[in-house]
Amino acid sequence: MEKHIFVTGTSTISWKDAIVQTVAEASKTIDYITNVKIIEQRAKVSGKKIAEYYVDLDLSFTIERDRD
Repeated sequence: MEKHIFVTGTSTISWKDAIVQTVAEASKTIDYITNVKIIEQRAKVSGKKIAEYYVDLDLSFTIERDRD
């Protein structure tokens, strides 16, 4: 059985960094993450530069039925 959750991550470096950091953080509390789908990418602009990168992710993980 697989379950999906939707999460939003941020980074001041890049969209890739936002994705990597979000998956790493989610992995601290969610076991068995199997897949990530990028739903949307957007950014906050300050002046003429991107100040913050945002990603909306669909994380998939396996549910372990025999877990105590």
